[in-house]
Amino acid sequence: MGSLEKLKQLRLIHLCIALTFFTSGLCINFIQLLMHVFIKPIDKRLFRKLMYYACYSLYSQLIFVSDWYAGSKMTVYMDKEDFEKHAGKEHVLLIMNHKYEIDWLNGWMICEKLGVLGNCKAYAKKAIRYVPIIGWGWWLAEFVFLNRNFDQDKTIITEQLKVVFSYPDPTWLLLNAEGTRFTPAKHEASVKFAQERGMTVLKHHLIPRTKGFTASLAPIRGLCPVIYDINLAYRPTDKNPATMLSLLHGKSVEPHLLMRRIPLEQVPEDEKEAAAWLQNLFVEKDKIIDSFLETGSFFKTSGVKEVPAYVNQRRLCSLVNFVCWAVFSLSCIFYYVITSLLAANWTAFITALSVLGLFYWLMGQAINKTQISKASNYGSSKSPSAK
Repeated sequence: MGSLEKLKQLRLIHLCIALTFFTSGLCINFIQLLMHVFIKPIDKRLFRKLMYYACYSLYSQLIFVSDWYAGSKMTVYMDKEDFEKHAGKEHVLLIMNHKYEIDWLNGWMICEKLGVLGNCKAYAKKAIRYVPIIGWGWWLAEFVFLNRNFDQDKTIITEQLKVVFSYPDPTWLLLNAEGTRFTPAKHEASVKFAQERGMTVLKHHLIPRTKGFTASLAPIRGLCPVIYDINLAYRPTDKNPATMLSLLHGKSVEPHLLMRRIPLEQVPEDEKEAAAWLQNLFVEKDKIIDSFLETGSFFKTSGVKEVPAYVNQRRLCSLVNFVCWAVFSLSCIFYYVITSLLAANWTAFITALSVLGLFYWLMGQAINKTQISKASNYGSSKSPSAK
């Protein structure tokens, strides 16, 4: 076991993972583009069904790293009837706390377990659409890209949500209502904002920006029946930090996730009342996270009804998907490198090595972008006035 753990520390192994992801990602982007050009104009329903598999094939490679390579296990807490009868079988608007470096991956993990990973979408910054592989894939998969200018974004939200929830299969759309990832600086600004306005100060969250949420309600009524409130937390005593570096080094993480199903009819239609509803939800979410961090239970001191826990088992399809892409990608790349070397084609050989180095560098940059210390300053230097 010790030798296997040492093997996972090797940069060569990390390079192989990076080569597989980036090579397959470019192939998948090309397939997505072909579908966009040749299938979507003719049959949007078929296009969206096929897009599910393209997106799943890309995203599940990171699920492989978490589930199979690192051996992580997620515990999900949800009402028994909601979990068995509804989860993975309906369109959903997700509201999730945004505190950890890999909270997005934890969201993908539960989506993968429930069979909706290929139709998992999110509100994202417009600049991301220009990022190769993930950004291009999200753009071709019809994500909701925003400018962080509400006058422009309101129209985008109205139009794009009708697209997202017209998909023939269950689609989950993530809205990070806090607007940005939690950092000490942003939390300080959020606390100041709340105190100045007589609002409840949140300990584990930022004050939510309500405009994006309220602008989303009208377009989805009649299309999306529910909101899932997701509360994600890690135990303070966990030995491995919840980061991509931990996973890449084969160190497991253990996320705990409380999901609550809220029918959309329970959310007021009036904009001010809906905004107040969201604020109250985050006050409740803060109590839930506080209870978990203090007692190890989401329920002991939060006042929330206790529900069953489900330990989600890893699925074979993510392993098979990664292995197939790894065999294809690595065999093609190393065949080219070896034949170039044997033929003394130094130009091709140096080019191939440069590409390998580029992919390794890109992996480092991608991991770097997930780190909290590298998060954007959005929300830290100005008041979080409900955008």
